[in-house]
Amino acid sequence: MATKIVLVTGGQRSGKSRYAQELALRLAPNPIYVATSRIWDDDFRERVERHKADRGAMWTNIEEEKLLGKLAVAGRVVVVDCVTLWATNFFFDLGSSIDEALALLKEELGRFTEQPATFIFITNEIGMGGHAENAIQRKFTDLQGWLNQHIAALADEVVLMVAGIPVRVK
Repeated sequence: MATKIVLVTGGQRSGKSRYAQELALRLAPNPIYVATSRIWDDDFRERVERHKADRGAMWTNIEEEKLLGKLAVAGRVVVVDCVTLWATNFFFDLGSSIDEALALLKEELGRFTEQPATFIFITNEIGMGGHAENAIQRKFTDLQGWLNQHIAALADEVVLMVAGIPVRVK
């Protein structure tokens, strides 16, 4: 199996996760779901548990906030949900340093995707909305945009979700 990268992007509630999960299940009977989110409170923990239950037993669920490169996924189909939360973890842990976060994210991405597997990355197009109202939001929007561009350049396919409809970009 060769390495294949698919980037699924779009706005909030555009159908990205549904599309990515359906694609993964068409490609493999038992895909891996890598959740990058941190659990902030009890309400969010309940949401995470509900999503796990909704996905069903055919999924292997892995929670990893940052170090994707340590995951052994060779030969598998892997959904990473999501790049935005993954980048957030580096950004805030590094005191909002765009340069440091982007460098570490690219290194980690390289380690992760050097494995022969099919990777389906879900990300947000946060720069498509209005201009961020404060400096920290603007910095994160820059980081997210540059990371999305990097992954898109590596990707074999890029799909933009618009109102639940997949639009092939690459």
